Amino acid sequence: AERQGYRNGVRPRTLYTRVGPVTLQVPQTRDGSFSPELFKRYQRSEQAFVLALMERVVQGVSTRKVTEITETLCGASCSKSTVSALGAGLDPRVRAFNERRL
Repeated sequence: AERQGYRNGVRPRTLYTRVGPVTLQVPQTRDGSFSPELFKRYQRSEQAFVLALMERVVQGVSTRKVTEITETLCGASCSKSTVSALGAGLDPRVRAFNERRL
């Protein structure tokens, strides 16, 4: 069987989770085609972590307070602009929910 690619070392990747940041050693390939199954190619945060942040925004917690809570609970920092962007992503969903026919 022919080789499909050549390994070219590893690189550290930090994935932010509900329990704190986890640093992983992700294998590299020469052509850059390898992507782990645990997370998507450019994903930096666990989906449950992102959903927890979004839930805080929906509950009306300020972006600054969400940042403080995240740093306290998880040891990971996220910027206020990241929290704002997550909240902005919720706006169309909330609007659609509020405008639905009953």
